[in-house]
Amino acid sequence: MLPDPAPARVRIWDLPTRLFHWSIVLLIPFQWWTARTARMDLHMLAGQVLLGLILFRILWGLFGSRTARFAHFLKGPRAVSAYLGGRAARMLGHNPLGGWSAAAMLLLLAVQVGLGLFALDEEAIHGGPLSDLISYDSGVRIAENHETVFYILLGFIALHVAAIAWYVIVRRDNLVGPMVTGRGKAEAGDGGIERVPPWRFVACAIVAAVASWLIFGAG
Repeated sequence: MLPDPAPARVRIWDLPTRLFHWSIVLLIPFQWWTARTARMDLHMLAGQVLLGLILFRILWGLFGSRTARFAHFLKGPRAVSAYLGGRAARMLGHNPLGGWSAAAMLLLLAVQVGLGLFALDEEAIHGGPLSDLISYDSGVRIAENHETVFYILLGFIALHVAAIAWYVIVRRDNLVGPMVTGRGKAEAGDGGIERVPPWRFVACAIVAAVASWLIFGAG
């Protein structure tokens, strides 16, 4: 009996998705450092970049390649149950559980940045671009929530890293490599993701950048 053929290596992640992922990896510790050292000018600048990235990822989740789309990786309870029970076939990109984890991470990032738009320190010296739209007490309270959500986000990141380590050690499945190279294993017959027309990326990037600039410019 012939052994099963090795899974083919195909394109799993497009470049915009990978750039978004690694930009977040760099910006989160940078934001922690700027907050700890009171470099609020850099903190606000990076916050504007983060907002643009999050808006772009939302748009890319609607108009990007197959594995980047929310419709592809956000599955119902039955699919999640089948995956946890080991009854699901290999999925290109996020598995049913990982898809919801990615969505939760994006939601936490959006909440964190959204709170930062209205946050105000107790001295009323540094505030988000929209902090003038609310009262002093509300701005200070939102700043406290902004810090709290950041620590929740750190905990979620720790779980994310632990899950990646578990996949590497226990399941012998390297999830980091494909997010670097864009290529990984797929079921036989799956040719990988399609190439998205460049104009879609440009359009999503421009809309996200302009929206972020307008929001921060409102202050």
